[in-house]
Amino acid sequence: MRFLIVGLGSMGKRRIRNLHALKLNDIVGFDMQAERRSETQQQLGIEVATSFEEGLSKRPDAIIISTPPDRHLPFALEAARRNIHFFMEASVLLEGMDGLIAECKGKKIVAAPSSTMRFHPSIQTMKRLVEQDAIGKILAVNYHSGQYLPDWHPWEDYRKYYVSKRETGGCREIVPFELSWITWLLGPVRSVSCMKGKLTKLEADIDDIYQMLLEFNGGAIGSMQVDIISRVPYRSFKMISEEGVIVWDWDKRLVSVYNVSSKEWKHHPQEKGRVVEGYVMEDDMYVEEMRHFVGAIEGKHQYMYSLEDDHKILELLYAAEKSSTDQIHVETK
Repeated sequence: MRFLIVGLGSMGKRRIRNLHALKLNDIVGFDMQAERRSETQQQLGIEVATSFEEGLSKRPDAIIISTPPDRHLPFALEAARRNIHFFMEASVLLEGMDGLIAECKGKKIVAAPSSTMRFHPSIQTMKRLVEQDAIGKILAVNYHSGQYLPDWHPWEDYRKYYVSKRETGGCREIVPFELSWITWLLGPVRSVSCMKGKLTKLEADIDDIYQMLLEFNGGAIGSMQVDIISRVPYRSFKMISEEGVIVWDWDKRLVSVYNVSSKEWKHHPQEKGRVVEGYVMEDDMYVEEMRHFVGAIEGKHQYMYSLEDDHKILELLYAAEKSSTDQIHVETK
């Protein structure tokens, strides 16, 4: 199976490493920047193309789109038109998605938006616990995802890549990234409200915090804070019911369950994975995501997160943002 990687920045290089980990080495890479092409060729030993057309001439079986989010669509549309399987990194823009869905309809290709966190071992543990009714009906949820934006790519200036743009800002991008797995655990969201804003001195015209309230179809109510303010990276998640609590601490690599019937905690530790120098997230879940994508191409299973699923998550982001402009301001003396 031959892969064309479009975009050879941080994520493009990561996807090449993922494929290498799966013993899939027939890879061609393309990036507009000659420096990135040369760097990737030297570091990872792949063939590179100087244009997208040259990459397509290599007859790839699948295209992996790892460009900035606002550049996904043209490559995805071209893949769909040519009946080539494609994977694209996490989305943040709803514009153009309807056309892409229409282009893919009825075609025997795997159209795979990313949902990396569904492959995180602790999230898979929580998914299993929820399906097993480990603490009964979930009533309340609390989640905090935080990281300081300049720490994302320490090797480059945050002001010079897509996370500093309003449409593709770092905080805005992470909201659907997190919602894609939270809704996998708890089901669709019925209603949402949001407050967001710019609180830091970061030199970018972007919101650096989203504070959201979510009501799920199943009846649970949740709060979710996503920020790019936290000087220490956070991911902490709590699900509460009348029968117990499920707590995930990303930093401690631990899912813990308290059940009133046993009156004790049961812990589910996560084995330590491989973190590449300069990155925060471990590579393991990205590898598993690529394994799932390849398996779907081979017909072993259906890809678990469709373009339609991604469209719904982006609609939720846009609804949350709209609600933030409808706030009632109260003056107190």
